Amino acid sequence: MAKFSKRRIVREKVLQILYAYELNQEFHSTTKEEILKDITNENDKNFAEDLINRVVINKNNLDEKIKSRVTNWEITRIALIDKILLRMGICELMYFPEIPPKVSINETIEIAKSFSTAGSGKFINGIMDAILTELKKNDELNKTGRGLIEESISKKSNKK
Repeated sequence: MAKFSKRRIVREKVLQILYAYELNQEFHSTTKEEILKDITNENDKNFAEDLINRVVINKNNLDEKIKSRVTNWEITRIALIDKILLRMGICELMYFPEIPPKVSINETIEIAKSFSTAGSGKFINGIMDAILTELKKNDELNKTGRGLIEESISKKSNKK
């Protein structure tokens, strides 16, 4: 059995909460508390709360980013799990400066492989990679600390 990071488990729980929210269009605090009850680490709990809140608050903006990358495809036709995972991954790229982009993309893909369709990983990878490229091109990728790790490496490689 594969060993999952604590953050992956947290992301999976956030997916469950956002899925319930999407179906009901409202949060039920008991549902959220029940899903998050196993998370005892305060940092993990704060990350979960922050990710949930940022996805919900920025839902329209995140959906616009997705729409811009799925030409000739209605966003309503995207599997709900994939749409929520894309929102979560893009949200991490845009609003979590301490998380390296590669981590956000890989985690989103791996969760998709477990919770969605066989082709979801490739679909999500394509969209998130295109959005990452766009964010870099427009100088909108705001990463600090650990989030800069891969950026520093790729800039050094390009100078050689």
